[in-house]
Amino acid sequence: MNATSRRRFLLQSGLLVAAAAVGCRRSESPAVLLTSHRNVVQTLEGIPATDGAGVRLTRVIGQPALRNLDPFLMLDRFHSDDPGAYIRGFPSHPHRGFETVTVMLDGRMRHRDSRGNSGLIAGGGSQWMTAGRGIIHSEMPEQVQGLMSGFQLWLNLPAKEKLCPPAYQDHTPAQLAEERLSPAGSRARVIAGHMNGLQGPVRERPTQPLLLTLSLEDDRPFELDTPSDHTAFAFVSSGEVDLGPEDASKPVREGSLALLGPGSRLRVRARNRRSELLIAAARPLREPIVQYGPFVMNTRAEIQQAFEDYRAGVLDKG
Repeated sequence: MNATSRRRFLLQSGLLVAAAAVGCRRSESPAVLLTSHRNVVQTLEGIPATDGAGVRLTRVIGQPALRNLDPFLMLDRFHSDDPGAYIRGFPSHPHRGFETVTVMLDGRMRHRDSRGNSGLIAGGGSQWMTAGRGIIHSEMPEQVQGLMSGFQLWLNLPAKEKLCPPAYQDHTPAQLAEERLSPAGSRARVIAGHMNGLQGPVRERPTQPLLLTLSLEDDRPFELDTPSDHTAFAFVSSGEVDLGPEDASKPVREGSLALLGPGSRLRVRARNRRSELLIAAARPLREPIVQYGPFVMNTRAEIQQAFEDYRAGVLDKG
């Protein structure tokens, strides 16, 4: 994505809405804007990457074509039934200045951190970790064979919250808000935020995120509410779907991320009988982003301080 197309997307998606709004006329109807459907602005695929101790994955957000999508910093997709692709896991490593979300579709992963937290993330479950001022954690597989499949999403924190106390919560499938969407078994699972009256277990986060998974078993269309001023995307992990209003929908195939324009509704229809996707929306921060490895702050000086605190053994203290 070159600079021109990047700016075009930012304008279309509402990330530069403050600048664009200056030219709005009083005669324009806010109600029309608030009830509009989100369109697919652009699609892109991830690139092969490795992380941790050699875990093979696909990097979707955080790659050269899409460094970040304010406030989303990274989206990784992992999916393999080859133990060699995941068995070495993610040994102890630090974080500061953002939140991580792990969504497990299949497999078992154990979390341990320097705050004494430990939790098992199994298929259908999720984990939400706020690194805040600093945490050191590991994520290691609790299986030696079989399928390991899921996502990890990094979500930025505003400057005033970057040094907040660390926090951790994990959720089993039963703790997620679930709605059956069709007699064929289609369902939505809400991890964070509100969707069509459902409230996910993760609440009151600084970026007011909406995060959910959809499993579609038929081609019956489904619509969901999205906060109109949020950055939003959808990632198709299996199958193929149409996204957008019925008269202007676009197909999005497996392994592709759809960048979504502004609007308060999203229409989804499976093109394949079985399709799965991750949908995310969050309030953009519009703040400087300085990232170096596992630290995400607003200035280079803050990054340097994070490294000094880590070397001194005080990153997660205080």
